[in-house]
Amino acid sequence: MKDELYNNRKEILDDFAFNENTANIFNDMLKRSVPHYYEIQDMICEISKIFAQKNSNIYDLGCSTGNTLLNISKGLSKFPVTLIGIDNSEAMLKKAEARLKKLGFSHKYELLNKDLNNKIGFENAGVIISNLTLQFIRPINRDRLLTEIYKGLNKNGIFILVEKIVAENSTMRRMFIKLYHDFKLQKRYSRTEIARKREALENFLIPYMYEENVRLLKKKGFQIIDEFFRWYNFCGILAIK
Repeated sequence: MKDELYNNRKEILDDFAFNENTANIFNDMLKRSVPHYYEIQDMICEISKIFAQKNSNIYDLGCSTGNTLLNISKGLSKFPVTLIGIDNSEAMLKKAEARLKKLGFSHKYELLNKDLNNKIGFENAGVIISNLTLQFIRPINRDRLLTEIYKGLNKNGIFILVEKIVAENSTMRRMFIKLYHDFKLQKRYSRTEIARKREALENFLIPYMYEENVRLLKKKGFQIIDEFFRWYNFCGILAIK
């Protein structure tokens, strides 16, 4: 289905929510709202294949409709791991469950309805992925979540973080926002839709600067941290325990 969530004339907008309406159009939203979405998915899969550990768990935080789980399962083929998707949206998890069953899934898996703002408890993790998810976690809870992630990773385990970021310099920040809006216009969103979605996401999606994310990761104990993707105000970070 096509993303037309903000193509309406409601005077008062509801806050953005990962509800059933969003779940129904989510894949269209991703490919039209996230620059190089499929390339990012390929990179996550390629990196996960290198660092995956036998008989360990791979977690996808904010698994939504299951795109990353499906890609990793396909990429790892018969490699013995358990894939665990976590999301606080029942609507998203229902979509993910249906897609995993329809498209075929060769790995053991779990889909957990949990809120990342609360304690999760990661175990025997070789890979933990947060693909455009940490930015939706309240800042007061991100420090605690990253502590859990670090503790739950096995030695040489990895954390893959893909985030929308804020440039430190105001001129660069304005330029990146303009270029991002230009990207969305090219994907056939109207200026009204772009403005209305930005308003709905205000105070819900709270991005950090790249340097802030790196400082948090270093504070948790990650020794090897590097950037593997960048497109203006989007970046991918790989952290190795």
